[in-house]
Amino acid sequence: MVSDLVQVPRGVAVIEAALVTMPLSPGVYRMLDAKGDALYVGKARSLKKRVASYTQIARLPERLWRMVSDTVSMEIVTTHTEAEALLLEANLIKRLKPRFNIVLRDDKSYPWLMLTEDHAFPQIAKFRGSQNPRRSYWGPFASAWAVNQTVTAMQRVFLLRSCADTVFNNRSRPCLLYQIRRCSAPCVGRIEPADYAALVTQAKAFLAGKEAAVQQELATEMEAAAGKLEFERAAAVRDRIRALTHVQGTGVINPNSVTDADVIAAWQVAGQTCVQVFFIRGSRNNGNRAFFPSHARGEEAGEVLAAFVAQFYDDKPPPALLLLSHALPEQALVAEALTIKAQSFGRRAKIEIAVPKRGEKAAVVQHAATNAREALERKLAETAGNAKLLEATAELFGLPAAPGRIEVYDNSHIMGAHAYGVMIVSGHEGFDKSQYRKFSIRGPMAPGDDFAMMREMLERRFGCALKENPDPDAPPPNWPDLVLIDGGAGQLSAARAALADIGAHDVKLVAIAKGPDRDAGREWFHSEGKPAFQLPPRDPVLYFLQRLRDEAHRFAITTHRAGRSKALVTSELDEISGIGPGRKRSLLNHFGSARGVKQAGLQDLENAPGISRETARRVYGHFHPGWRMEDATSRTTATPGPVAPRAGNPSAVTAAEVCRGFETPE
Repeated sequence: MVSDLVQVPRGVAVIEAALVTMPLSPGVYRMLDAKGDALYVGKARSLKKRVASYTQIARLPERLWRMVSDTVSMEIVTTHTEAEALLLEANLIKRLKPRFNIVLRDDKSYPWLMLTEDHAFPQIAKFRGSQNPRRSYWGPFASAWAVNQTVTAMQRVFLLRSCADTVFNNRSRPCLLYQIRRCSAPCVGRIEPADYAALVTQAKAFLAGKEAAVQQELATEMEAAAGKLEFERAAAVRDRIRALTHVQGTGVINPNSVTDADVIAAWQVAGQTCVQVFFIRGSRNNGNRAFFPSHARGEEAGEVLAAFVAQFYDDKPPPALLLLSHALPEQALVAEALTIKAQSFGRRAKIEIAVPKRGEKAAVVQHAATNAREALERKLAETAGNAKLLEATAELFGLPAAPGRIEVYDNSHIMGAHAYGVMIVSGHEGFDKSQYRKFSIRGPMAPGDDFAMMREMLERRFGCALKENPDPDAPPPNWPDLVLIDGGAGQLSAARAALADIGAHDVKLVAIAKGPDRDAGREWFHSEGKPAFQLPPRDPVLYFLQRLRDEAHRFAITTHRAGRSKALVTSELDEISGIGPGRKRSLLNHFGSARGVKQAGLQDLENAPGISRETARRVYGHFHPGWRMEDATSRTTATPGPVAPRAGNPSAVTAAEVCRGFETPE
């Protein structure tokens, strides 16, 4: 406390010095600590007036008082309007994660539903990433499961293809989806382009919330087919109507009065907040997701929601309507800022923020609030139970306090092939998947040498941390309190030797090994300074450590499988310098396969769309190692007599002259 009292005048002096040149215009200010890290990011209608309030220490709450005490320097950015300042503030908070701000910790991308309208027969598919303006997108969806369900429904009702263009271009007969009536098989001409375009139009109307019009159109089509005695066609349309009826719903989950909106509700208990978001698009629920923003204990729900909304839509377009459980302190300003954000995504609609009190919209918000309450209660219960398990773990392994960070290491391979190692992290709030890491084992090492793989993982993880540590006298950031490795005494010795070689001596290591019968529940624990031991079969700490070990094993297996699958779909084209995904796609689409590219002549490669003459030579030379341009020149036989020399370069010839009469070199 004495040090804080000494530092506060220094922080005030820093702010007062910055105020001398600070403008009265709108903008964003950042308070920085001694390391240059952001302590707080704020926006203001008038920078000078807003920042001046921090010099009145007696009026500040304890949280801001401590922030001023740590302030060493300030930075400002001016903007044209306060709405622009709000958008910039949200962007900086999300990127810098200041300690004294309300921070939304969400680094996940959201899946979208994509329709490739730049193709003659558009594909319906799940999509993540940067959006192409020539294609149509609907979303976002809360999870991959939600968008996959929608893709399946679109296949059943509208028979749109879901295969990639490379598969579509190389089909010679219909696939299984056609047999089970989930695709109209445009790849082999089972449907006319005009009829497929009509299906696409109906699908877009359905996604826009016009289910009734689509259902009426299908009913008319079914009656017309029956009137012409085309009973098979009428039966097929009838099945589509049944599928459409199945995916429709009403009530709180799929409200009729809400077409496109995000429902955002907050619930607070014990100084923590859960924010639940429901994505409503086309009067259908695209799923929901719970968020737990980081904030001080005294923050009101409205303030948390305001910070959440600004940061949540930093990288995604907001819908036309936001339904909230609490009013925002500056609701009109937030709506104006979101309208600007929507315009940056090419949407002209004005964003409306509402806090409904009655009717179906209020019921939807109440439903979201109930989900937020239940999610927060589950999290608090898990956190309380996890705290007891961490304390028991500390007692079991002789740690000075409950471990705040536990790292677990494992590896996976098949006889040394496609070897990967992984690290998972668990703490006070359970698994922290943002801290998970994958290690592609580089070697060299003997196939299946688990000791060498573990040694490489630990050297890379802890060696990097020690090398980048700014303060040699203190442990590096994110230093573990406990490290668990899958193995026995041998793995423990190898891990300890690896850490000793790089100077990491203060790491608590424990190895978990299954007994000779390999039964879960009879694990042996190896740690330094004490003999190996087992825990009682029903011990809660045993279950906790098993769960950590199993999560590391799961992550290692999935990482290995993903790497192995990626290796299986690679081809020789990936080994050619200068051949990226775009040119590889062009070659495969033109020649049908990597074998077709390999068997193609030089002139055929030059005639491929999107392939330059230089690239064609590079590809041809890769598949014909003994071929050189000089050899091709000497073997040219179709041109009678010597080739006329070029001015300034007597030996220069064109590619056409080289290729004439030249098929395949010996």
